[in-house]
Amino acid sequence: MEIKKKEIEMSSFVGRVLRDNFGRGPGNVFCTFTNPFIVFHITNFLSPMEKTLMTNDKAFFVHKTRDLMMETLLSEIESQIEITVEKKVREFYYDWNLEAKTGMFLAITQDIEVASEGQINGYTNEEKVNQEMIQVSKEVEKPPGEITSLMLNPRTLIFIRNKILVPIEKELIHLGCEETLKIAKRNLEKRFLNLHVNNFEEYLNVRVTDYFVDWNFEEDKSYTLFMLKP
Repeated sequence: MEIKKKEIEMSSFVGRVLRDNFGRGPGNVFCTFTNPFIVFHITNFLSPMEKTLMTNDKAFFVHKTRDLMMETLLSEIESQIEITVEKKVREFYYDWNLEAKTGMFLAITQDIEVASEGQINGYTNEEKVNQEMIQVSKEVEKPPGEITSLMLNPRTLIFIRNKILVPIEKELIHLGCEETLKIAKRNLEKRFLNLHVNNFEEYLNVRVTDYFVDWNFEEDKSYTLFMLKP
């Protein structure tokens, strides 16, 4: 099965799963394969109940409810990805922009056989962009021990940061506060990303239309995705 057909198949599957489990499906799901990353960008996704909670400043409860729901859906989504690309899913991340009614799923597979159109290459002002993200990390927590950014395609930029947790965060994780910590870090990092978005856009010479962030606390790793409009 060629790449485009696989992307369409996975887009339809994720849209159907969200509709069946949340009571309302997204407007669109855009899936792209760039070995070894599979990115889903979800648009116009907010149920009437969630909209009511958002109107009453209860976004925290929407995040908690979606986190609980995703715990039950992850195995189903990962299994379908593995059937489609015939490779094991090694890591899976997700995030939501409730105000924009958008979302992101990121699956990382083990050397998937699907070949992407072209290769992941460097991009203009890559070092400046990385330094800007390091500055964001420094303002929120601490500079990452390692940072890598990859332009997966003209509309998707991914940052991988390692060794970013500070001691108090590690202690909260040890005490079982992982979910609350993740919600707090999402809100905080996105506020600081918003403060720096003009600099990112200047260096990239594109508009940043959306951004998402998630963590693997066990491995002290973070993935941030920028959705771009060339």
